[in-house]
Amino acid sequence: MSAPPFHLAIPVHDLEAARAFYGGVLGCREGRAAERWVDFDFFGHQLSCHLADVDPPPTNEVDGDAVPVRHFGLVLPWDEWERQARHLEAAGVRFLIRPRVRFAGQPGEQGTLFVRDPSGNAIELKSFRDPARLFAR
Repeated sequence: MSAPPFHLAIPVHDLEAARAFYGGVLGCREGRAAERWVDFDFFGHQLSCHLADVDPPPTNEVDGDAVPVRHFGLVLPWDEWERQARHLEAAGVRFLIRPRVRFAGQPGEQGTLFVRDPSGNAIELKSFRDPARLFAR
């Protein structure tokens, strides 16, 4: 059985900037919306952007990078991860953590990158060389 789509609601400070980023840059189809929120089809999952005051979250060091504690994202096939990295670079999106391979040669070897949306929400796109090792220790 395939996993059901997740629903995640995040705070944003500007709905039009959220539309430009999620709809324009990431290519997510817009769903329902109201005056203070908008839903997006985030690669088959429901992402709800709610108008609110936001502050950047704290970070933890992971493999030499300051990783935002509060973040969300996707685990993509390797070729799709590389394609997204090239697309974000070409779109001029500023990387919080540039695309890189983390834990090389270890069970959790993965490609990872982090960006922030216009409201400061951190998004991680990652991929595993061996998808079966997603939860490997």
